[in-house]
Amino acid sequence: MTSLAPLPTRRPALRPLDVEIVVPVHDEQAALERSVRRLHRFLRTEFPFSWRIVIADNASTDATPRIAARLAAALPGVERLRLERKGRGRALRAAWSASDARVVAYMDVDLSTDLRGLLPLVAPLLSGHSDLAIGTRLAHGARVVRGPTRELISRGYNSILHAVLRARFSDAQCGFKAARAEVLGAGLLDAVRDDGWFFDTELLVLAQRRGLRIHEVPVDWIDDPDSRVRIVRTALDDMRGVARLAAASAPARFLGIGVVSTLAFALLFLALRGPLGAAGANAAALAVTAVANTAANRRLTFGIRGRKDVVRHHLRGAAVFVLALALSNGALGVLHGIDATPPRALELAVLVSGSALATVTRYVALKTWVFARRLVPRHPRPPSPRSSPRSC
Repeated sequence: MTSLAPLPTRRPALRPLDVEIVVPVHDEQAALERSVRRLHRFLRTEFPFSWRIVIADNASTDATPRIAARLAAALPGVERLRLERKGRGRALRAAWSASDARVVAYMDVDLSTDLRGLLPLVAPLLSGHSDLAIGTRLAHGARVVRGPTRELISRGYNSILHAVLRARFSDAQCGFKAARAEVLGAGLLDAVRDDGWFFDTELLVLAQRRGLRIHEVPVDWIDDPDSRVRIVRTALDDMRGVARLAAASAPARFLGIGVVSTLAFALLFLALRGPLGAAGANAAALAVTAVANTAANRRLTFGIRGRKDVVRHHLRGAAVFVLALALSNGALGVLHGIDATPPRALELAVLVSGSALATVTRYVALKTWVFARRLVPRHPRPPSPRSSPRSC
């Protein structure tokens, strides 16, 4: 259950709020007031855009809710959100979904990241140059103070993301991120399944897969020795999340469709080998499975639905089919040159092997030609810095 705490009546805004910063907390009574007051002071004196701070309390059982209520009452531009279930991702999802700001951001309550990184974090989003922005402790120019154990864990985790999920961003775990609300509202936030610590990673991976632009800001960062993160449990949850995203990746879906197509091809070839001969059965089985393969990859691998361009996609898929047919017939010709009457099992094995060799070429062709999408230029509204800093 998610509930909004009572909030002061807002004055109608003359223009949309620029930035909303969410501070997710769970049992953070020791750090909450000091950090929020420090953040509020920084925004009031040094931040040139309109802003709001939202304290997103996810099921705290200590004095955190009372402190959040006191801060919301005392500080202009500070609000609180209360959730009855734990989960940092759940807190961010609830706050960002309800926001009316152009850009939504979040930072950890310990403020380990230097606040001077906030403006370079959100400026590319307000200008429309980028879609998401992250603070990174692993890029050139970052200055980080932390122990060797956490350094090793962080670098190891991000190396796994690069190897398994082909991530192109450098630091998935830094608690300093922002996104354009328009991008999140276009289905990206709804596509994220995790409500815990893996929320950040999943959001970034899905954004990358959608071709969104991710801006990176090298940050100054000092480790919090009182961190509440349970490293072992969090690492196991993260690895489960990585495995889930890997299984849902385009190459994995393409591979699954390929396995089913190969089995269907084998059955059709064996059924048609007698009446049509080897070459005829190969062509007929490939034709049927190629049409089904193109349709399945169109919907499941590349996420294209509806009838738009369906004829063009299948015509291009037919061209890829001709390539596969040429490769398989070539392999079949070599086999018949060696043995004029080979066993059907051997014929099938050669054809399946030839099909496997064509798989990589087929995937590249589908991705870069058959289902290639045109990029539509976007013309976002430029940012509107205030003549004097103010909160909403």
